[in-house]
Amino acid sequence: MVNTMKRTLSVLGSTGSIGTQTLDVARGLGLKICALAANRNVALLEDQIREFSPRLAAVSDPAAAKRLRTAVRDLPVKVVEGMDGLCEAARFPAADLVCNSVVGMVGLRPTLAAIEAGKDVALANKETLVAAGELVVRAAKERGVRLLPVDSEHSAVFQCLQGSPGAKAVRRIILTASGGPFFGKTAEELRDVTPEQALRHPTWRMGTKVTIDSATMMNKGLEVIEASRLFGVPDERIDVLVQRESVIHSMVEFADHSVIAQLGVPDMRLPIQYAVTYPDRVPSRAEALDLAQYGKLTFARPDERTFRCLAACRRALRRGGLAPAAANGANEAAVGLFLKHQISFLEIGELVWEAAERQPDAEQTGSVDQVFEADAAARGYVLAAAGISER
Repeated sequence: MVNTMKRTLSVLGSTGSIGTQTLDVARGLGLKICALAANRNVALLEDQIREFSPRLAAVSDPAAAKRLRTAVRDLPVKVVEGMDGLCEAARFPAADLVCNSVVGMVGLRPTLAAIEAGKDVALANKETLVAAGELVVRAAKERGVRLLPVDSEHSAVFQCLQGSPGAKAVRRIILTASGGPFFGKTAEELRDVTPEQALRHPTWRMGTKVTIDSATMMNKGLEVIEASRLFGVPDERIDVLVQRESVIHSMVEFADHSVIAQLGVPDMRLPIQYAVTYPDRVPSRAEALDLAQYGKLTFARPDERTFRCLAACRRALRRGGLAPAAANGANEAAVGLFLKHQISFLEIGELVWEAAERQPDAEQTGSVDQVFEADAAARGYVLAAAGISER
């Protein structure tokens, strides 16, 4: 077994919110970084390369990769590009753990590449398990690698399950949600919501797309699907509870009706560090939790009629097959249009529901190519429904 305090990481999505916090965890623990991957933020990626001295840097955008090669020509680092480069970083031989925090479907192939190379994966890329969870989980089992959840909710469930006698002892998984910036609002009150308003999350500091997903509660729908894949629990045994203070990150109810919860301050470095150091626990840079400071913790059920994305994801999970991939693809497209002021906030949920319903029934996910076909079809439907050309 690898000594977790000497673990070497490959960090995909290193310039994003989760990626930068992963590097902060690595910085605090003195862990080595052998590979970094980003989209096009060359300035930040250059700073990371100079600090952590990786042997490989992957850049999705070819023009950005060219700029990076010039910027780091004085350093012994290989710069690669595109999806091939991202997958090379995922399977880099020196990596003991691949931390995938890439946003969107682009994270799927690198996840599979890491698994095929026999690497454990610390996974913050929801879309990988939502769109192709059956394929990913099956591949991980076949290769004998671990999928270590980084999302605070799934990390919480994972932590609550440590020492559990087995899946039969689990009665329910209870995922908690912050409720986002619009908790308690009616559909009428949300009709004219702007992207700027939707990006004002009350608790968490996250990337743009994830923050919008929190506002629509799509993130919780994705997490329901993800939890089902990770922990082998059907939809009817996964509940969602709004916990506004974001102190209880999720809970597990067992067969005897005992409930175990994982608590902590809302700081993503906690679940990131647990994934990076599992099964060990070591001191972290996060603040200690002071419950007296909060005074009280509140709970409420989510409004699935107003926040339709959550209901759409539950429906897609029950249907199975490629329906989750369609829901995910539709959401990515719809969020992009909303951020450009081309559709309304409420239309995101409507389009996700409609695109997922258009996906034909299938008994199982099928191949990676089929996943991407379902994703593309859903995106195309969203653009067409919004009256926008795919050019």
